[in-house]
Amino acid sequence: MKFSFHLLPRLLLLTLAFAFASTTEAQKPKLSPTPPVIESDQESIKIPVRRVRLPITVLDKKGQFVSGLTKNDFLVLEDRVPQQIETFSDDLGEALPLYVAVLMDTSPSTAGKLKFEQESAMNFIQTVIRARKDRVLFATFDQEINLRQDFTDKLDLLDRAVSSVKKTGNQTALFDAIWQFCDEKLRSVPGRRVLVVITDGEDTYSHADIRDAIDIAQRTETTIFAISTKAGFLSTVPGVEAGEIKDKKDRALVTLAEETGGLAFFTGDMLSLERSFNKISKELRAQYLVTYKPINERYDGSFRKIEVKVAEGRGDLKVRTKHGYKAIADSVRP
Repeated sequence: MKFSFHLLPRLLLLTLAFAFASTTEAQKPKLSPTPPVIESDQESIKIPVRRVRLPITVLDKKGQFVSGLTKNDFLVLEDRVPQQIETFSDDLGEALPLYVAVLMDTSPSTAGKLKFEQESAMNFIQTVIRARKDRVLFATFDQEINLRQDFTDKLDLLDRAVSSVKKTGNQTALFDAIWQFCDEKLRSVPGRRVLVVITDGEDTYSHADIRDAIDIAQRTETTIFAISTKAGFLSTVPGVEAGEIKDKKDRALVTLAEETGGLAFFTGDMLSLERSFNKISKELRAQYLVTYKPINERYDGSFRKIEVKVAEGRGDLKVRTKHGYKAIADSVRP
């Protein structure tokens, strides 16, 4: 067979094009494959039903912690439906490790009180931590969120992290900080989860809002304690209010704490700041821990309201725990 020479230019072009395409493809960065979308009905997807864990604080009419209660003294309701208590513990001081994330506000208004906050935070850490059992994380937030020290029981590392804070930022990303540490740190730790926020101002910078912060805390079973240092402190920063509490920003702290089972404190001086930290430390040793498997096993995104009551005859007692959670299939370490 005779070979037609007029086909050579076309063959050369095709050969060169193929070679160029192969070389270009080889030079492309390798991307992670996109996970395939698998279509199936909900009945074929098995999601394990999680247990709800409730740290519960019980107080008498004088505000003193009540000990000595038993499993039969508690009634747990979810959406007004009584739930079966699976596990009960009244010795949390020994039963479970404690993981505490301490978040300190370093926005401009804290400049005049930063040293006081550092000293009080470190005193609290020294009081709450038990060597070889509990862990504390320390972080700061302004327009940036900075992890200064990851979970540890080493007091020297925590002291170094707290003392290293020297300057303040420009804004306050409170809700973003709560979201980030609940989601990235607290959800996966094997113990009770607590977040202590030390702040003196309202959120001015977050993408998240207060409902986002409450939602992630409830879903990760994190109790929030909020300490406002705004009232009563002298400040060198112009425009910083002193002596006023329970305004809009303070009510936000109350909501954050109450809906997650914690408490908000409004400190007027250094002594009351120390007392607030001391009360948190004592409360964490005096709580009861209850777990239950929800009767309603559906993950439909609805909010499930939780109410805990003390058995009849103890109506003088006040019970505090989180207000509920959003029923979303989520991964939380038991």
